Amino acid sequence: MSLWRNADFRNLWLAQSVSLVGTQVTLLAFPLAALLLGGSALEVSLLAAVEFVPVLLLGLPVGAWVERLPLRPVLIASDLIRAGALAVVPLAYVMDMLTMPLLYGVAFLIGLATLFFDVAHLSWLPDLVTEEQLTDGNAKLETSRSLSQLAGPGLGGGLVQVLSAPVAIALDSLTYLASALFLTRIGKPSRPPQPTGEGGLGRQIGEGLRFVAGHRLLRPLMLSAAAAELAFAAVLALQVVYAVQVLHLSAGVIGLALAVGNAGGLIGALLAGKAVERYGPGPVIVGSIALFAAGAAMLPMSGEVVLFGGGLFVVYLGVVLFNVVQVTLCQTATPPGLLGRMNATFRFVTWGMVPLGAALGGLLVAPLGLRGVLWVAAAITALSIVPPVMSAVRTLRAYPEGVTV
Repeated sequence: MSLWRNADFRNLWLAQSVSLVGTQVTLLAFPLAALLLGGSALEVSLLAAVEFVPVLLLGLPVGAWVERLPLRPVLIASDLIRAGALAVVPLAYVMDMLTMPLLYGVAFLIGLATLFFDVAHLSWLPDLVTEEQLTDGNAKLETSRSLSQLAGPGLGGGLVQVLSAPVAIALDSLTYLASALFLTRIGKPSRPPQPTGEGGLGRQIGEGLRFVAGHRLLRPLMLSAAAAELAFAAVLALQVVYAVQVLHLSAGVIGLALAVGNAGGLIGALLAGKAVERYGPGPVIVGSIALFAAGAAMLPMSGEVVLFGGGLFVVYLGVVLFNVVQVTLCQTATPPGLLGRMNATFRFVTWGMVPLGAALGGLLVAPLGLRGVLWVAAAITALSIVPPVMSAVRTLRAYPEGVTV
């Protein structure tokens, strides 16, 4: 049966999709709001980093907390918190009370609510679809992410230009309210809180860590994803600067190159299901890493926009293929009672690399230059293929049935 005929999945997909479009608008509107207040480049960059602070502070306990709670209320509450936090920005602007510390507080709340939402969202999906539909479900969710990345920046730019950054942020708050509404329409009740075993929070967190670290499939996937996130954080932080200062591209051409890259992600999401059917999840994971590693190497080789855009295309093609198959594999290899902690452990380790990679990339610009930093990132990306190749992931021809440790 087609997943589009599954009303519960359709509402989950709609909830994610509408909020993702709004999030892409805010990605542009938030820094512009900071600049409106006279924020410096450092203050604007810190604004983006603040959203990842909750992952570093609470990434591990969130997994255990989510398993103690019914998932639907967690998702709805996360959306409502994000909507309320964003609504504060235009309200404070109208009242002439908008400040940088207030923006930092809003960014922290959004990051915290997003952490809860993502852990609960990935833990609920396996209950709404059959195991055979998991790859297709994750692929459709990644497709909406890629589409939002294609349409969001242009939509955000237009809204900011016509309505101003605070008003664009107000519209984003409405997308989270719409997301919450779609979640209430899911007919299947969320899985009741899972038994987490004996002991306190620390023991339960440790159990989740030991499960992932000791799993013959999950451990190499987490190590690979962490290395890739470390490298790509530097690339994302510097790609626009590289395009301007090294390639001397105009803003319009840079936007076109980024759109080409996001198109690669869309194609990767559409190809994931067929690729797994033909080759199996293990070879697709290894092949996807080879793809995004090759794309990462194309970026410092580029001397003009064609190779730069082509490199981004190959990077996003490989990254989205990897994400779809890796997430599905993790979901099928983890028992229900550990899904929340497994997802939280992955996010803590991989997302924790983002601020570190961005900071390292910035620090290395002075001694190595922009092109040199991109070469270092490409080398780290190439190394990310080692853990899967040296493990049982490489030969995996089907998703595991039940728990494989």
